[in-house]
Amino acid sequence: MWSRMLYIILLESSLELIPREIWGHPAVVANARRRGRKPGEMILDTSLHYHAMKELRFREKRGRPDIVHISLLNALSSPLNLEGRLRIYIHTIGDYVIFIRPDTRLPRNYQRFIGLIEQLFREGRVPPDSSRPLLYIKEMGVEELIDSLGKKLLLLSETGTLVSPDYIVDEAVEKDYVVGIGGFPHGDFSRRLYRLADNIYSIYSKPLDTWIVVSRIIEAAERKLGIYNVARL
Repeated sequence: MWSRMLYIILLESSLELIPREIWGHPAVVANARRRGRKPGEMILDTSLHYHAMKELRFREKRGRPDIVHISLLNALSSPLNLEGRLRIYIHTIGDYVIFIRPDTRLPRNYQRFIGLIEQLFREGRVPPDSSRPLLYIKEMGVEELIDSLGKKLLLLSETGTLVSPDYIVDEAVEKDYVVGIGGFPHGDFSRRLYRLADNIYSIYSKPLDTWIVVSRIIEAAERKLGIYNVARL
């Protein structure tokens, strides 16, 4: 096991089952009927359930599972992960944590990814009968996750001090931080995360998509940890 690694958590990610309060909405009922599923077994997706979501609390942060999908495809396919130097966790807006084995190969197709995540919420692990699952999920607050990793939280926020990705990785690797990146499209972190964070930084003066931030932090870690250790031409 490598001693120096990068740890990332996608925080308050837009990944959840359809909440009970909108199970009866016509858009949800129609979608469930088409798929032959119960409403509470399906992943909330604003592209399908936009009208049903209008009355949900914090609706601007919800219903975007594609953010997690793209970010994980990026992270798990990176040289940093292929070299065993990355651990990434998904903390959801509903306070669940998804643990991902580094050798997991997620479906590239979005609908297959959604089916996989629905199975994960239903069964608790994927594959369901494996003693070493590729993914498993636990109801867990981010505080408990960070404690279990023995680390402190470095939070990336638009309101943070502007620094380079290389500076963030230096802090994370040398001072035992886990890097927290928002897994939602709009809005802000809850106050509890700001209270939990030891340091709050930003890597750009304008908002960036989650998967772009993930890619820039991973690229900086690849430089720092010598993943591209080749002779200069």
